[in-house]
Amino acid sequence: MEFLKLLVKAPAKINLSLDVLHKRPDGYHEVEMIMTTIDLADRLELTLLDRDEIQIISHNRFVPDDQRNLAYQAGLLLKERFSIKKGVAITIEKNIPVAAGLAGGSSDAAAALKGLNKLWNLGLTIDELAELGAKIGSDVSFCVYGGTALATGRGEIISKLPSPPTCWVVLAKPHIGVSTADVYRRLDLSKIQHPNTKKMIEAIERDEFNGVCSQIGNVLEDVTLKLYPEVALIKDQMKRFGADAVLMSGSGPTVFGLVQHDSRMQRVYNGLRGFCHQVYAVRLLGERHTLD
Repeated sequence: MEFLKLLVKAPAKINLSLDVLHKRPDGYHEVEMIMTTIDLADRLELTLLDRDEIQIISHNRFVPDDQRNLAYQAGLLLKERFSIKKGVAITIEKNIPVAAGLAGGSSDAAAALKGLNKLWNLGLTIDELAELGAKIGSDVSFCVYGGTALATGRGEIISKLPSPPTCWVVLAKPHIGVSTADVYRRLDLSKIQHPNTKKMIEAIERDEFNGVCSQIGNVLEDVTLKLYPEVALIKDQMKRFGADAVLMSGSGPTVFGLVQHDSRMQRVYNGLRGFCHQVYAVRLLGERHTLD
């Protein structure tokens, strides 16, 4: 089927668990992460161009419109790999906060890969797209699949997991950006307390909300909290307002709270809006994407 224009959703992710095992010879860190998608998404509109170029269009001034943009890199990778002479205009409606630890850029890249696969009639499978995504960034493979997964290696080896127990996710992002590379550079591997990834997987498999809440953990949190006291403040406030479990996502600075009941979610959400401009209340998505 010939497409001239496509709309693709790019959901954010949170880390229910993030562990760093050791530094690898290639300079990356060996990680063990449990990630799940949430109902907060960017929207990408892909328009086929006859001329051989990639355009990025966004009204968000923090979104680069050149080769720094991961969706641009996705288009360039496919063009070079498959000798594509057509172009594309990618309009990004940004709803996921930028530099937030929610994989917004990686999800945009994954959405671009999936959309361009259709737009340019490449016929690639979802596994092939995920493999290509790993060349763009560590979270892109997960974002191609979506759902819930254990990510190992540098984050590109994806093992599917069942959806976590249904709940609300309240997110709060302070007005700062965090450099992931800087956080990893400051991480002291000899002093970290490792989360129990196995127990988290068991809690997810048994659909135990309290079990998931008791096993959340992120070894990058201590580093970011020391660098940015405002992240620690948001975390404390979220606990005080009654979230069932509270954790920083990725390298931060976004903090999320898992909340089971609607009334308590409303209390946490309203309370945080007094401390933070960017506050969201969304559901877990949990289900894996398809190419349909």
